[in-house]
Amino acid sequence: MASRLHKRFPTHHGHGEVKVSRYFVLYVAQVAWIALGFYLYSGAYWPSTCQPDNLLEIYSCSARLPQDGGGWREAALLTWLWATPILIALEISRRMDKGQK
Repeated sequence: MASRLHKRFPTHHGHGEVKVSRYFVLYVAQVAWIALGFYLYSGAYWPSTCQPDNLLEIYSCSARLPQDGGGWREAALLTWLWATPILIALEISRRMDKGQK
């Protein structure tokens, strides 16, 4: 059966056309991800030992978020904070690989 699929689309080798709807979904997901981060940050309880004022302090204090009886929002913010740079780096590396092919 796999051989029939290859004969059906002989010019397609794993690279399909990207439709407008895929870009729309991508940008909606990005806006929702940023909105989630703002929501989590606005309601998070920061421990008294660390009150961040800038982005660098937010990341250095983020390990203390689940301490002192932190709830689900603090745990989710910790995950969001550390997942965001990884996701950005993956997207950049994906785009750089496309340019080399």
